[in-house]
Amino acid sequence: MKRPFLRVLLLLPALLAHSLCGGQIIGPRTLTMQEVIQLAQENSISSMSNRNNFVASYWNYRSYKAQLLPSLSLSANLGEFNRSLDKLQDFNTGAVAFRSSYNMSNRVTLNFSQNIPLTGGQVTLSTDMQRLDQYSPSRLTSYYAQPIYLSYAQSLWGYNQFKWEKKTQPKQYEVAKRQYIESMEQVNQTAASYFWGYVREKEKYERAKKSFEDSKRLFAAGQTRFEMGTITRDQLMQIEVSMLNDSLQLSLVTVSLRSSLNRLCSYIGYKEDTELNLKIDYEIPDVTLDYDDMLDRALHNSSFQLSQDIEYIEAESSIARAKSERGLSARLNARFGMSGSSEKFRDTFIELKDQEVIGVQLNIPILDWGLARGRVRMAEARAQTTRNRLEQNMIDYRQDLLTQVMQFNNQRSRCEISKRAADLAEESYELALKNFSSSSMTMTQLDQLKEKRDDALSNYVSNVADFWNFYFTIRRTTLYDPESGKDISVEFDNLIK
Repeated sequence: MKRPFLRVLLLLPALLAHSLCGGQIIGPRTLTMQEVIQLAQENSISSMSNRNNFVASYWNYRSYKAQLLPSLSLSANLGEFNRSLDKLQDFNTGAVAFRSSYNMSNRVTLNFSQNIPLTGGQVTLSTDMQRLDQYSPSRLTSYYAQPIYLSYAQSLWGYNQFKWEKKTQPKQYEVAKRQYIESMEQVNQTAASYFWGYVREKEKYERAKKSFEDSKRLFAAGQTRFEMGTITRDQLMQIEVSMLNDSLQLSLVTVSLRSSLNRLCSYIGYKEDTELNLKIDYEIPDVTLDYDDMLDRALHNSSFQLSQDIEYIEAESSIARAKSERGLSARLNARFGMSGSSEKFRDTFIELKDQEVIGVQLNIPILDWGLARGRVRMAEARAQTTRNRLEQNMIDYRQDLLTQVMQFNNQRSRCEISKRAADLAEESYELALKNFSSSSMTMTQLDQLKEKRDDALSNYVSNVADFWNFYFTIRRTTLYDPESGKDISVEFDNLIK
């Protein structure tokens, strides 16, 4: 007769599985690996974050483009009231004294501006209107108008920000596009890893379940053989211990299976009480990669080379900025237009007078104790450090890609070998089960064969999972699909809408 605790222990896996499902029977959803990946692209938090990051980069690029377009702005100072004592100098005597100021001014200016990327200057077409109301010592209202005037500001021999942004901004936007595809390929890789992680746990669960069923049959057969006197009490106890261990192992893998399922469901946007029935395909594409071809595609498609180029340009830009701040600096300011003034608004535009203002502002450092020269040297040193680091990055990138290609090309043969080993281990274990019933196999030998079978099956599933991990790593690095033989692309216009 079975002991009560033994019954509870044998029922533990079923009770645990029932509690993990919330006591509810939930219809399973059948998904392939590609369907899991598609759900991750649509529903995962990582995908949403990737889309938001790209949209932010798009609007940053749009902001840069907007700087190159004409801009129209209106500025106004309204109701500027002033009642105070101001320090004034008499025009005739030169005496300085504090005089009462009691007035209110209003001013409106309309500016139409255009940046000039070629020179770094800015040209502005403006119109300006002012009104001044004087309250003391007598009440007086006057108007001042500039119907139209053209102004231009230009730094001479200075740092031209537009020149360098023209080199970097388009590249940065292109980098954002490629980084988005790379990030989405990372989503694919993560989804595939969760898929195969669940497959591994599912295989462990099925093996543990089968081992537990086999153990129960062996224990029943062992009891019969013990009653017949063909095995000893000690041998029967070993069979019972093996059965109890299989029951505990089944309980453990049941929890692991549910935990793996929860991670997968969370990533693809399913609820935690969802039951999945994964459609597992162990067939892998028969593809062999050429390193030189993959390197060309990686440098042409991925964000790596463009990011390298941007850092090179920014290093040169920092040197140019430091040199522009060294020695003589000059700024040209010019304004041409018409102006008029009157105590009546309608008379302000009569007999307008020419207005010409032009000048050059110079800044000549005489003694700075080598500060400007030191900044240039620091910028040059940092630029050289950047160049050296980028050269090392290129070497490491090539070596990493070579390793990825070798791993991918070798993994198919590893899968084939491990599959053959798993099949042989399964056949060996099944044969041992039959021999155990005929007393030609001990329990210790049977446990050893079962352990080898489990290891072989686990190794095969892991090798298939590693193949897909290497596959998606190659896709993310090169933005190229080895199976279809096409570069990976995205309709970015749909992301912006």
